[in-house]
Amino acid sequence: MASVGLWSGANTVLGQEQIPIEAKPWSFSLGAVQSVPAADELSSEEQGHTQMDEAFNLPQGRLEQRRPLLEALKETTFEFNFRTFYFDRSDFNGSEKQAWAIGGWLGLKTDYFFDHIAFGVTGYTSQPIYAPDDRDGTLLLGPHQEGYTVLGELYADIRIMEGLNITVGRKGYDTPFINRNDVRMTPNTFEAIVLQGRTELGKSNTQPDKSPGVNQDGMGLPGLSKDNKDNVDSEKEVVAPAPAPDEDVAAIKYGVGYFNKIKERNDDFFVSMSRDAGAEVERGVFAAGALYEKGKFSIGAIDYYSDDIINIAYAEMKMEVPLSIDWRPKLAVQYADQGSVGENLLQGHSFSGHQFGLKVELPIRKALFTAGFTHAWGNANMQNPWSGYPGYTSVQVQDFNRAGESAFLLRAGYDFPWVDGLSAYALAVFGTDPDSPTQFRQNEFDANLQWGPKKGLLKGLSLRLRYAVVHQFGGDVDNLTDFRAICNYVIKF
Repeated sequence: MASVGLWSGANTVLGQEQIPIEAKPWSFSLGAVQSVPAADELSSEEQGHTQMDEAFNLPQGRLEQRRPLLEALKETTFEFNFRTFYFDRSDFNGSEKQAWAIGGWLGLKTDYFFDHIAFGVTGYTSQPIYAPDDRDGTLLLGPHQEGYTVLGELYADIRIMEGLNITVGRKGYDTPFINRNDVRMTPNTFEAIVLQGRTELGKSNTQPDKSPGVNQDGMGLPGLSKDNKDNVDSEKEVVAPAPAPDEDVAAIKYGVGYFNKIKERNDDFFVSMSRDAGAEVERGVFAAGALYEKGKFSIGAIDYYSDDIINIAYAEMKMEVPLSIDWRPKLAVQYADQGSVGENLLQGHSFSGHQFGLKVELPIRKALFTAGFTHAWGNANMQNPWSGYPGYTSVQVQDFNRAGESAFLLRAGYDFPWVDGLSAYALAVFGTDPDSPTQFRQNEFDANLQWGPKKGLLKGLSLRLRYAVVHQFGGDVDNLTDFRAICNYVIKF
């Protein structure tokens, strides 16, 4: 069946978390998720999450002499993303949610006309293969297990000057609390106007890098990105490559935007941001933030404000501690603050919530060991109406962000050297009792196996199996089990 979808440059192939990824060049993150791993580097970031150091990534390349319209059209990039997804969850109350869907997306993005304006469009679809009516709720399909097709992206990208872009229209974005949350068949997209930029605080390397493994933009070629994007056109003549950036140069990335509407993952229509959050009024969301980075260190913050609805503030710091050549642990700290504002139209009364998180990663050869801790407090649970939740202990099923709840995460991942693109991880999260007497302590155990070849004819293919068990200590409930099987294949031309 035809898959329809987008090319936003901020693509996340569903189910790719352990596979090395490249920066998302079209993502606006006033605040997607993570230190972008270099080639052959594992990541502990959960699928669908976005953290501060993914923010404000502009397209690579320099302003050039104005190019004619036909040349810009000639450089148009097309992307076909085929996806099929099987989901089976047995819930705490014994009910079952089950479906098998097929679809994906097809989209295009032009090059910059006159070196200043480009256009993008993407269509998405998800259609049922097996979808029993009495097992609805997987979010792979629309209500009542119906298929859907939607034009999710239609936007203009205007390059005002080098290092400063504005995007207008419907598009996918990645920020900690407004993001694509691409963990089902199709992602969230937004109707928004967004300005983002980057300013260097030092002098970068001005000499082009012509060494092997460097593409025409002077950027090192990744092993395999989340979207399996191949940045090299072997038939294109490389003329005056842009300089390779010096990662030790300090830079500030920044962004500001207004998000008016959202298309949820399994919807074929856009609704007001406030209505999607649960209020009976129509309000948008203002977002603004900045990120400072130098080498392996980054620190930044972002704020989201929806009048009379909610204000969300998020801050994060990441750094590497080079104890020796072989021991280079990474430390990350996060803080989120949420509260009602104005007329308190979201819940009808004032509320506030907070969460602190700490994560330590230790890479050892082909393995990555991770420990994390979060604690939430306030008079309300933390919320994430427009995104996946960015907390360090938010995993496949649960977010562990209820008021009064603390959680401890242990995780081990391994990239198998004898099979190209084969990786696996297992994790456990141990929670404590939340404040509410009607909620109970939970533990979650996840396992993930993924194969995504980085070279050869199968490059662009990703096969993934995910399994989770959630134990709840209290209440008359069964254990929750969650199984997912995902096949994703990306073709760019």
